[in-house]
Amino acid sequence: MYNEMWHSRLPVTSHSNMIRNTRKIFYGAEYEGHCYASAMWTDPVANNRLSKAYVWLELRRLAIAPDAPKFTATWMIAKMIKDIKKKFPEVTRLVSYQDTEVHTGTIYSAANWKRDAVSTFRDWTTGNRKRNDLQSKSDKIRWIYELGKANEQQPVSKGTQTHSEGQGAPMLSLWGTTTL
Repeated sequence: MYNEMWHSRLPVTSHSNMIRNTRKIFYGAEYEGHCYASAMWTDPVANNRLSKAYVWLELRRLAIAPDAPKFTATWMIAKMIKDIKKKFPEVTRLVSYQDTEVHTGTIYSAANWKRDAVSTFRDWTTGNRKRNDLQSKSDKIRWIYELGKANEQQPVSKGTQTHSEGQGAPMLSLWGTTTL
């Protein structure tokens, strides 16, 4: 629901497309009962096109409310990464795709993700399989975040308590669930 209200471009995603994955987790960030952000992570959609040297998890959606405190996206990404390291220790690399028509990649850059590749538009419909109608024909930038081998050995960044300390903004809390 929140993704639909806040996301700049909401691709058609069926419920089964999100929950049938081996690894999946859904997050929300709230303060005093008001949700300011939501996110969905699953095994990558294009896992067959990614390097088998890594175990991947894809940030499929990240939506932030217009009235969310400043830096909510970066704060939330840091909190989610810390939680993912605990819940999915086998995951060694995170991936997300930026739609260049509506986003600039600022949140990924601010959260220390690395710009990995640019993919030019390509229709996924084949002679054997018809896909949903296209929602975007723009190029995508692939961003990655390395968790490394045995991700629990990676140092966890300190000082990620909140993005709003000292700014008079509300302290957000993060919750995550692997079920819908």
